Parts: sequence; C-alpha cells; structure tokens
Amino acid sequence: MLLLNYLRVPTMIEGANQQLAILGASGHGKVVADLAEQLGYIVHFYDDAYPAKQNVEHWSILGTFEDLLERGVNNNKAIVAIGNNNIREEKLTILKRYGFNLPILLHPSAIVSSYAELLGGGTVVFANSVVNAFARIGQGCIINSSCVVEHDCVIGSFVHICPKSVLAGGVHIGHRSVLGIGSQVKQLIFIGQDTFVGAGSTVSKNLSANVVAYGSPAVVVGDNYF
Repeated sequence: MLLLNYLRVPTMIEGANQQLAILGASGHGKVVADLAEQLGYIVHFYDDAYPAKQNVEHWSILGTFEDLLERGVNNNKAIVAIGNNNIREEKLTILKRYGFNLPILLHPSAIVSSYAELLGGGTVVFANSVVNAFARIGQGCIINSSCVVEHDCVIGSFVHICPKSVLAGGVHIGHRSVLGIGSQVKQLIFIGQDTFVGAGSTVSKNLSANVVAYGSPAVVVGDNYF
C-alpha cells in the first residue's frame, strides 16, 4: 500500500534517470512515455509487434514481451501501457511474478490528496486529474487526463477512467470496469466489475457487474463480454 504524502508531484525527481520499460507501443504508450520522461525516466519500449514494428515516433522498440521478461534482471522497472483492462491485468500479473518493480506514475500537474491511497503498482494518473481525500485506487489503473475522483471513492484494480470523467464522493467502481470519456457518476453509486459505461453518460443508479450502460441517465443496454 502506498499512502501518498504530497499534494502535487514534482517533475524530474521520481525517475531520476532510471530505466523504465514500457510494454505497449501504441497511442496510450506514447502518452505514458511522455509522462515518464517528465518524471525523469529513460524509457524503452517493448511490444509484441516487434520486429515488424521497430519504432514508435522517435522511440525504438527493443523487443517483445518475452524479450522484456528475459532481460528483467537488468531492466526491472516496467509499466504496462495497454488500454485493454484484461490484457493489462494479465501482463502486469506476469511482471509481478517475475519480480519487476511496477511504479506509480503521477503527472506533475495531477493533484493527489495526502490522504488518498494508491494500492499496489502500475497505476498512471495523467495531466490535470484530481484524486481527493480518502479516495482509494487499486493497482494497474488508468486515471486519464482531467478526471476528478472525489473523496472516499473506491476504485478497483485495472479500471480505466477516461478523460474528463467525474466521480462524486463515495463512488465504488469494480475491477476492470471502464468509464467512457466525459462520464459523470453521482455520489455513493456502486458500479460492478467488468462494466462499461459509455462516453458522456450520467450514472445516477447502481450498475451491476458485466453490463454495458449508456445515456443520461445511464441505462443498461446489454452484457459486457470484454
């Protein structure tokens, strides 16, 4: 368990020129790399598209996931930069089993209460997001740009909260769920695990596990098979 003891994360301190392997050389991976470099890390990409794909923008891809595992002794800090929650969980679990150090990356402009808790590793909090007092966030989560996670929220592991989503106080989100871009969740709402909330939705009633919900107010439109 990591109990954060600062409100704003300074740049160029956390990484201090340490090596960081980034698994996933796609759009999300590029944003993670940019954030990691702002924190002082020297980043190296790995992706299973290698060797057909050898670069992402100006960064080189050094190998596949298996290559990363084999080189783990010399490169033991890694972040899984894959948007799919199930795949992110799978890869992060393997990295933990191999003994990798899985840091938490917090953008310099993110504001995190000194009373918030980030549990486990591998979570990324992006630019301009706010995590308020006594919120708890599980491992391997994506708190994307300009999100608000209010006081006393409980976010399960491997959740993706998409940009500009707002969670009022005391919201609970189950493991591997997704809140689409611009979603809003009323205070004290429970959303079950593996549930997908569509972009721009307003959740004003509890949602069970394994469903897809859209709209304002959000209504269940089907089952979530992903």
